[in-house]
Amino acid sequence: MAKKELKLPKMGESVAEATITSWLKEVGDTIEADEAVLEIATDKVDSEVPSEYDGVLVEKLFEVDDVVKVGEVVAIIEVEGSDDDSSEDVDEDDESIEVEQAASAVEDSVKEAKSTADSTTNYSESSRFYSPLVKNIAKKENVSLDELESIKGTGLDERVTKDDILAYVQDKKEGRISSPQSTPDESSSKKREQPKQTEAPQPPKVNTPVNINAEDEVIEMSRMGKLISSHMIASTQTSAHVQSFIEVDVTDIWNWRNKHKNEFQKREGEKLTFTPIFMETVAKTIKDFPKINISVDGDIIVMKKHINLGMAAALPDGNLIVPVIRDADQLNLLGMAKKVNDLAGRARDGKLKPDETQEGTYTVTNVGTFGSVMGTPIINQPQVGILALGAIRKVPAVIETPQGDFIGIRYKMFLSHSYDHRVVNGALGGQFIQRMKEYLENFDTERSI
Repeated sequence: MAKKELKLPKMGESVAEATITSWLKEVGDTIEADEAVLEIATDKVDSEVPSEYDGVLVEKLFEVDDVVKVGEVVAIIEVEGSDDDSSEDVDEDDESIEVEQAASAVEDSVKEAKSTADSTTNYSESSRFYSPLVKNIAKKENVSLDELESIKGTGLDERVTKDDILAYVQDKKEGRISSPQSTPDESSSKKREQPKQTEAPQPPKVNTPVNINAEDEVIEMSRMGKLISSHMIASTQTSAHVQSFIEVDVTDIWNWRNKHKNEFQKREGEKLTFTPIFMETVAKTIKDFPKINISVDGDIIVMKKHINLGMAAALPDGNLIVPVIRDADQLNLLGMAKKVNDLAGRARDGKLKPDETQEGTYTVTNVGTFGSVMGTPIINQPQVGILALGAIRKVPAVIETPQGDFIGIRYKMFLSHSYDHRVVNGALGGQFIQRMKEYLENFDTERSI
C-alpha cells in the first residue's frame, strides 16, 4: 500500500487560499478517482476538491473553517501498490529501501503539515461569527482568539469587518493596544506614551430586539448570504454613496435585436439578449471616462489599466454572484454575447471558477430582470461605481422631428448610476451615464452580429 497527498489545487492566478466548508468523506471511506473529497470556498465561489486516485481516506489534516493555502496538503489517501515506478531489473533490496524512504518522506510531510494545522488557532471555537477573510487576516497577523473576541465590530450585529481587524492590527503594531500578555501597568504606560488621537464621533448603535412568535420560522443565513451581508455593510461604511439617473430611448436597439435574435440563436445555438449590448456600451463609455475605472487605497487612487466588467447574476437560491468579463473593451459584440451567456450559464449551475469572480473594476447589475424600473445598487468594493439597468418599458413619448413634435410609442429604460462621492463627483457620475445614453440612442442599426 502507498500513501498519496491530496493538495489544494490552483484555482486561478489571483486565488491564493480557500476556506474548508465541509468534508464529503470521512477517514476510512473509499474514494474513487475524480470523486469530490471536500468542499472549499473563496470569498465568492464554492468549489469541490476531487481525488486524483482510487483509494481510502486515512487522514484529514485540516478541519472545517480552516483556511488552506494553494498547494498545501489537506488529506492523505492510501492507494493500492507502491510509489516505486522503477523497472523489474532493480533488485528487491534496493526496491524495498526506496519504498521505505518514500513512505518515510510522506510520513514526515504529514507530521509537519499536521503540526502546522494543530498549532493554528481554531477560530471556529468562538460562538461569534467571523468571515473567512477576517480569520485569515487574524492568522497571518498572529491575532489570538481572545484578541479577536475583544475587537468591537462595526458590521451587522457588531460583527468584525476587514477594516476592524486591520485597524486593530495597525493599532497593535504602533503600541496603542497592548497584547493579552501585557500587565495593566504596561498597558496604561503604553497608552500614555502615545499622542492623543482625534477621532470623529461615532453614532450610537441601536440593537433592536427581534420578537419571535411560536408560529415564526427561524432560518439561519447561508454562508454566501453571510458573506454578502458583510460585504454590503462594509461597502456602505466605506464609500459615500450617491446616485444619478437618466432615461434612455432604446427603441432602435429593441427593433434591431428582434430582427437578429432568431438568426443568431439558429447559428450560434444561444440566445441574443440585451445584456451584451449594454456591457459593450459600458466598456466603451469607461474608455471615455477612465476615472470611473479606479480603486481607492487610503489616500491613494489606483487607475486600473484593464477594463474588467463585473456582471451581477442571480443564483437559484436567491443570492447574487458577480462573474467578471476581463478586458471587456477588447471584445466585439459577438464575443461579448458569447462571454455573457457562458458566465451567466455557469453561474446558475454553480460551475464558476474562483478566479472568474476576481479583479473586477466596474460592475453592472440588471434590476430590470425582476421588473424594477430603477434601483440604487451598492458599490462592489474596492470599485467606485456600479450601474443598474432598469426594465425596458413601452411608453408614450414626445418625438421631435423637423416637421414638429408628436406623441408616439417608444421603448425606454432608466440607468441608475451609484458612485463613490469620495473620488467621483456629481459631474463625472452624471456625464458617464449621459455619454452612455448618447451611445445607446445612436446605436448602429445596420451593424451585423
